Amino acid sequence: MRINKYLSASGVASRRKCEEIILAKRVTINGAVVDVLSTDVNEKKDVVCVDGIQVKLPGEFVYLKLNKPKGYACTASDEKGRKTIFELVKSDVRLFSVGRLDYDTEGLIFLTNDGEFANLVIHPKFHFEKEYHVLVEGAVKESELAVLRKGAVVDGKRMPPAKVKALSFDGNITKISVVINEGQNHQVRRMFEAIGREIRLLKRVRIGSVTLGGLSRGKTKPLTAEEISSFRGDK
Repeated sequence: MRINKYLSASGVASRRKCEEIILAKRVTINGAVVDVLSTDVNEKKDVVCVDGIQVKLPGEFVYLKLNKPKGYACTASDEKGRKTIFELVKSDVRLFSVGRLDYDTEGLIFLTNDGEFANLVIHPKFHFEKEYHVLVEGAVKESELAVLRKGAVVDGKRMPPAKVKALSFDGNITKISVVINEGQNHQVRRMFEAIGREIRLLKRVRIGSVTLGGLSRGKTKPLTAEEISSFRGDK
């Protein structure tokens, strides 16, 4: 098994991040520093360490979905001392988040120790949709929604097109569904800033075919076998 795949499958990080760790010379195999991405690992004999700590392939994979509340960072530790999502999770194995949600964004996020699964979910080439519910003040015009569908221009560059529709208006707040499949940094917030709208609440409610359902804020639930297989498919 290639070293980047081994680290990813061991739950260290996504495969792309593992490549960065390898190139930074933070990985050793049997005591020797490795910085070549094509290096192979003998899973049964080799001792692999990251920053001096041994990492192993998990005996059992864990797949959780979490309803992330606002005010939590999606990191194992936060340099600003903020609360992290891992304070909400009870697990006997080391987990990492599949992608991230902004500190002030809430909703669906996956936690796992299966690097291959994480790569399937977040890799751009697989185009799994992510749906968000957005709350903004006032009535939103159809012309504004049309701009978002086409791709709002931010800093002189056009954002990717999105599926956008108004869900409700209570006389004060408009609730809007936004579906994207690329996931650029702060994409949804930047889209609404481009049309002069400030987001009151941003919540991710779906990844692929997996929804939050009735999961309460701050709670986790194991993904079902059907939900996990929906990302694997024939890919």
